[in-house]
Amino acid sequence: MLVAIPTYNERENLAEVVGRTRRAAPEAHILVVDDGSPDGTGEIADALASGDDHVHVMHRADKQGLGAAYIAAFRWAMERGYGAVVEMDADGSHLPEELPRLLAALDGADVVLGSRWVPGGSVVNWPLRRRLLSRGGSFYARIALGISVRDVTGGYRAYRSEVLERVLASDIESQGYCFQIDMARRSLDEGFQVVEVPIQFVERTHGESKMSQGIVLEAMARVTRWGFDHRVDQVRRLVTPSKRQAPDTLS
Repeated sequence: MLVAIPTYNERENLAEVVGRTRRAAPEAHILVVDDGSPDGTGEIADALASGDDHVHVMHRADKQGLGAAYIAAFRWAMERGYGAVVEMDADGSHLPEELPRLLAALDGADVVLGSRWVPGGSVVNWPLRRRLLSRGGSFYARIALGISVRDVTGGYRAYRSEVLERVLASDIESQGYCFQIDMARRSLDEGFQVVEVPIQFVERTHGESKMSQGIVLEAMARVTRWGFDHRVDQVRRLVTPSKRQAPDTLS
């Protein structure tokens, strides 16, 4: 099993997150995907990897977005035969100590979503604006796409490798919040079993959030388009007459 951790300017958080992850799931391997962080995060990742054969580093030339970083990690994992991949933020907001529960749930599912908005889930130190944005985004995506997932934008999740092989067979261009929504809807469309496990999400204490207005607007635009396509497809199925078998004309 591989834990993929994308990074950009996370030098204050990375060593602690990697250490806690190794203690929480000693058998897991970790891949740090650094997008050319100018603050030296990549060098810290290299130092961690040099002393631990369970830690690996992928260096990318520049900041290409969360979605692209995860896709690169997924492909890296599939090329090396990992059976499952976990997404985890580098800022400490996803508690590594909850990783065993996600992995246990994966025994009976294809995709496990760490959820803030199911019973037992929670957020810590989030302002009201962020709560409304997250819950509102999940609600809008749920209604537009006709899915039952309560926390569709969350980034703490686990995928079986066969899910990634199927989903990545087509191009994925979305990023940020939108990437997480896209992966969830594609997994459901492919018929995979998706379950939610309650988690506690803790606001970062070091560094700056990568959330931006552009990421939110991209998510709204893409979800609206996907929702429109979904409704059109539903209507098409209703109005298209089913094909009947031709009568047997042989005497």
